Amino acid sequence: MEVRFVLNGREVKVDVKPTANLADVLRQQLGVTSVKKGCETGDCGSCAVLLDGELVNSCIVLAPTVAGKSVTTVEGLIVNGEMDAIQKSLAEHHGTQCGFCTPGMVLAIKALLNKNPKPTEQEIRRAISGNLCRCTGYQKIVEAVKSITV
Repeated sequence: MEVRFVLNGREVKVDVKPTANLADVLRQQLGVTSVKKGCETGDCGSCAVLLDGELVNSCIVLAPTVAGKSVTTVEGLIVNGEMDAIQKSLAEHHGTQCGFCTPGMVLAIKALLNKNPKPTEQEIRRAISGNLCRCTGYQKIVEAVKSITV
């Protein structure tokens, strides 16, 4: 079946199976490699994207359900070749190590800041709790977010 949606600001159309998940369509058919598949059960956050501005785990979203909607990946946060403030702050505060979780983590933070530009540390930790990071221990990530919200 043909599905049309907006991906990072541009309309795309793709033929998908009715049971295809969005993560597979993004990676395999549209070449969006920032979307990672870790757990494939919606638990790790490495496949997170913004769907009409809301954070979702794309491994558990059926691709046909995004018809007519807007999907944003970390690639969509880059404007005129410049990284988003979140990406810059994570780099400056050493909030990334292996980078596997980083795209999903950035989008979780973006979703939080879009709703609450001045979150508390507890709110930051809650917002990123659905993103598993095996390298940083989260503290540097929290510090990076706090530095851009002051």
